[in-house]
Amino acid sequence: MMIGIGLSHMPLPLAAEANEADAAVVSKEIPVVTAAKAKRETIEARVPVTGSLVAREPVQIHASVSGYEIREIHAEIGDRVKAGDVLVVLDDESLTAQVAQATAEFERATASVSQAESQIASSKATLVQAQSQLERTVALRKSGNTAQSVLDEVIATEASARASAQSSLDGLAVAKAQLAQSAAARRIAELNLRHTRILAPVDGVIATRNAEIGALSGQGGDPMFIMIARGEVELAADVIETALVQIEPGDEVEVQLTGQGMIKGKVRLVPAVIDPVTRLGRARISLPSDPRLRIGLFASGWVITDRRDAVTVPAGAVLADDQGERVQIVKDGVVQTRAIRAGLVWQGKREILEGLQPGDEVIARAGAFFRDGDPIRVLPAKDAAE
Repeated sequence: MMIGIGLSHMPLPLAAEANEADAAVVSKEIPVVTAAKAKRETIEARVPVTGSLVAREPVQIHASVSGYEIREIHAEIGDRVKAGDVLVVLDDESLTAQVAQATAEFERATASVSQAESQIASSKATLVQAQSQLERTVALRKSGNTAQSVLDEVIATEASARASAQSSLDGLAVAKAQLAQSAAARRIAELNLRHTRILAPVDGVIATRNAEIGALSGQGGDPMFIMIARGEVELAADVIETALVQIEPGDEVEVQLTGQGMIKGKVRLVPAVIDPVTRLGRARISLPSDPRLRIGLFASGWVITDRRDAVTVPAGAVLADDQGERVQIVKDGVVQTRAIRAGLVWQGKREILEGLQPGDEVIARAGAFFRDGDPIRVLPAKDAAE
């Protein structure tokens, strides 16, 4: 017959070893989890964007007169210029001659108007004299002191004077029309001469230059220069169509320039159309003046559509399925499932809109295999870090 030996009858060293072994078995059976406390912190909603830097307002500069040789160039790529600065000077010899010719024609037309006005004065005087002679002759004819033939001659003379007066008035109208025409021709000639000095229309930076000494103006259709108005560069950013509804003008943007670091901007324009092929919309992001900005430079970034203080937990703490969203909290060494309403995900954190308070302890990596009431052992934060 075998006789069992209880722990109480064992020697003390053997009993202690048995207790430790039992405790080790128990501890191995209880799952170990890492817990995290819900806490209040700033959380953001972000939309990714990518694109290239472009001029906010490109300005094309063309010659207003064609076929004239470029004599001087006063601007290069990268130059900052002011409105009214001379960029190009064209050959102006023939246009100067045209102004002189138009001025002479204008002066001739002015003299013609003066001559027509003098003719009118003379015609009016002749008409008055003829009318007076007609009145006297009519009176004499009534009294029988002159012949009918004399009256007929006076009537014809008065009619001729009247026609001459009307003709002089018409001549003045023609002279004035010629004067207006010559004034317009002189104005055009003066404008063409002025256009031989091509000026910067606005303040800005020269982005491209096609003008070359000796080339003829207005050839080929390409602009002589393209300017960046006021030197303002912005990001033409592609945004996926599903995120466009989240973006509004004025939203803050963090832009990462390729190889040059980060710069902050703001949404200026939200796209009104979507590319039917790429399903992308193109937003415009205004950027502050910065010497690192170059047209064509690739950039990526984030539009910050929302920023607020919220209760957060690690993103892995939230379980979601057809039964809803929930977390598993640790209370008195056991698991308790709690329904929650989750919000934004940002930097590994999940916003909790309802169901948790700051300080509540949750399982950092929740598992569907845990059930309410399951005993667990929380791994201290220091051990978890190791």
